[in-house]
Amino acid sequence: MSENLIIKGNSKKELYENLLPQIKALVECETDEIANMANISACLKDTFNFWWVGFYRVIDNELVLGPFQGPLACTRIRKGKGVCGSAWQNAETVIVPDVDEFPGHIACSSLSKSEIVVPLLNNGEVTAVLDIDSEKVSNFDETDKEFLEKLAALIS
Repeated sequence: MSENLIIKGNSKKELYENLLPQIKALVECETDEIANMANISACLKDTFNFWWVGFYRVIDNELVLGPFQGPLACTRIRKGKGVCGSAWQNAETVIVPDVDEFPGHIACSSLSKSEIVVPLLNNGEVTAVLDIDSEKVSNFDETDKEFLEKLAALIS
């Protein structure tokens, strides 16, 4: 794949349908996990203009900040804490329409209003999570969940 992202589509679904094959081509050519996470973060940020897009990797029983696009972020998150820690603990995607209503939400930025976190699984174990924040309330839905889980499967 070239280093040019082709962004086209009139709906969220069309954007994801166009983006996923490009990401697949990108990660198939690269074996380095960090490089792939960095490019995926950039692709998602460029395509959807989310507030924050990034990865947290499981290292020594903590989620540790990995490649991301956006403002300064929390560096370490414990299992079961916040949205990321909950997705890790339960090994399932978490959609939070309004972060102010999520018990124990970790506010890395007061501008974040909604969030989706997708775990990356390897042999049933969570190895990382993809965390996406929006400055808009209720910005994530089942379409995001469906396509972001497909994306996570590409790099798990």
